[in-house]
Amino acid sequence: MLDGNGVNATAVTAASGFDFGSLALALIAGAIRIGTPFLFVSLGECVTEKAGRVNLGLEGILVCGAMTGYAVSLMSGSPWIGVLGAGIAGMLLGAMHGLVCSLPRVNDIAFGIALMLFGSGLAFYLGKPFIQPQAPMLPALSFGAWSANEHVRHVLQINGLFFLGLALAGLLQWGLTSTRWGLVLRLVGDHAETARALGYKLTPIRVAATAAGGFLAAVGGAYLSLYYPGSWNEGLSSGQGLMAVALVIFARWQPWRCLLAALLFGAAGALGPALQSLGVTSGYYLFNAAPYVLTLSIMVITCRPDRTVAGAPGELSLTR
Repeated sequence: MLDGNGVNATAVTAASGFDFGSLALALIAGAIRIGTPFLFVSLGECVTEKAGRVNLGLEGILVCGAMTGYAVSLMSGSPWIGVLGAGIAGMLLGAMHGLVCSLPRVNDIAFGIALMLFGSGLAFYLGKPFIQPQAPMLPALSFGAWSANEHVRHVLQINGLFFLGLALAGLLQWGLTSTRWGLVLRLVGDHAETARALGYKLTPIRVAATAAGGFLAAVGGAYLSLYYPGSWNEGLSSGQGLMAVALVIFARWQPWRCLLAALLFGAAGALGPALQSLGVTSGYYLFNAAPYVLTLSIMVITCRPDRTVAGAPGELSLTR
């Protein structure tokens, strides 16, 4: 409602009682909760691109992993077995991407788009019987027992997969810089001819990298169906697989930066719900578009023709 001076009185009232502490807590919790699938998908794509491949089919792998994880959890009674099943399904799709893209005159960008459609369509077709049943969910670890505030206890419930992703980011950062396999992977992604001259076979290394990337992306999908939001339906993913490609570019192909970027994207995704929980409903859908605006901004800033993408593997299709 507007007062005599044309000011929105409702907005002024909401702003006067605005709780920045609650907003910060909600954004931190949301960054972890929403950013976890971004973390796994981006780490998977980072490994894939370090070997000189781009996998735009991660969206299809993510959705297929979500469906497989939910189905296996329902049939086995164990959500952790569901996560493993999702990872295996993603590994198979990732290996298929690596094998097909190793064939002559096959473009990894084009096949990635085909894989995205194939993985999503396969998940939608095979997942129809699992839309209604309730599968066992992944448990959460509670870090808010110290607080008497129920809201604080709720937002400080963190899934164990986040800590697994945290450890994985550190392990990959160390492995890529300090181990022989990390050196070989980077060599294949940066200078294929040099790697071939040293006796390394490019195809097995790249297939292994895309398979590992598919495994991690599918684990991110299992997180969506088995924890947050915790159900299987055809609209489960909101483009996390595609956004992960931009996230890896933003992270400059460094696993520890993928962690920071995933938390940033997660906080952007949590902005709308956090503001709504505090009574700020004006522009709700605009705030919900924050992750997509962030993705577009990153692509515009980092992928201009006159700008060198620092840290990009030399054999990537997007840098050649």
